Amino acid sequence: MTDYTAITRELTINAAPEVISEWVVDFHKWVSWSPWEDVDPNLARTYSGPESGVGSVYEWSGNRKAGAGKMTITSVESGEIKVDLDFTKPFKSASKTTFKFVSGEGGTTVVWQVLTPKSLATRIFGIFMNFDKMVGGDLERGLAKLKTVAE
Repeated sequence: MTDYTAITRELTINAAPEVISEWVVDFHKWVSWSPWEDVDPNLARTYSGPESGVGSVYEWSGNRKAGAGKMTITSVESGEIKVDLDFTKPFKSASKTTFKFVSGEGGTTVVWQVLTPKSLATRIFGIFMNFDKMVGGDLERGLAKLKTVAE
């Protein structure tokens, strides 16, 4: 069994789960809310597979900070979307991302979790950087932007 680092953030959005999930299952819409879209104004993007949903693929390549990689939607179920996140630059990494949508009185709580395998590289990186704070901050910014577009 692989040991993972889990980074989780959540935010309640005043919209129905199906409205919010439409912003997640279509990679073309990520440009409006993803916290990483403004890292490189010249980011190269390609899309393949279905327009949205399972099998949709988004690949990017950018400056050193943006890196390069691809995301693939692997599962869309009621209340949950799973995405494989594979970086190729600045280092290779394969993470699992999950979005959960939980209806409640104040709206829908969106839980965004990233599971990254603990490799030698991530362990060394963790000595110098607070991975939870760094990636968690990105997830918080992304959820805030998702809230803006979904509401």
